[in-house]
Amino acid sequence: MHWLYPILSVIIVSLISLIGILYFFIEKNKLYRSLIYLVSFSAGALLGDAFLHLIPEAYENSSNQHLISIYILLGILLFFILEKTIHWRHCHEEPCETHPHPFSYIILVGDTVHNFIDGLIIGASYLVSIQIGIATTIAVVFHEIPQEIGDFSSLIYGGFSRMRALMYNFISALFAVLGAFIVLFFGENSGNLVNFLIPFAAGGFIYIASSDLIPELHKSVEIEKSIRQIIMFILGIAIMLSLLLVE
Repeated sequence: MHWLYPILSVIIVSLISLIGILYFFIEKNKLYRSLIYLVSFSAGALLGDAFLHLIPEAYENSSNQHLISIYILLGILLFFILEKTIHWRHCHEEPCETHPHPFSYIILVGDTVHNFIDGLIIGASYLVSIQIGIATTIAVVFHEIPQEIGDFSSLIYGGFSRMRALMYNFISALFAVLGAFIVLFFGENSGNLVNFLIPFAAGGFIYIASSDLIPELHKSVEIEKSIRQIIMFILGIAIMLSLLLVE
């Protein structure tokens, strides 16, 4: 029973990644016309998650604020290096299903780290009590729904097919299960890993949103489309802000 609740919880959280199945019932032309707005939503959600959830959580659990700042910068630096590496190994073609845009892979890496952290956090909360574990799981579920919608949309926008985006997104989500297993196996000794990964993931999210997604939004200069993008960007932040009320 000690392992049952946390493992069931992370499995439920992982299954949220399959929300992309809904996209299979949307006409392809309509889907692609709406993708840029969902990319805008994803950018707002990533920044909202980093600044409203991950960074405050990191500072709250650390007595060394300068170290947290270093971890955030380290996340930005390593994601920059990762993207440079992908670009070096990637020819300069337009995104397509057989040749996705490099930022698609960066999003997958960032999402994998974030899912792993979710698993760590859920597992750690169950070590305190079942009630706290369930409450944390509910908060993560509300947190994951908008993020998975945004991530899936960004993957398709970057050139992945719907099926490939669904498959990779689900594999990424399963790292939450791995995170929970690590916490349950090592117990309270896993705290240092959580303290590092939370600000590291925040740095990665800031890099993805600011360096990859937002520049894509600037490619459209039409006033009406720009206004819609701004609204979706604010909506992504607002949803992350509203989640503070249920944490």
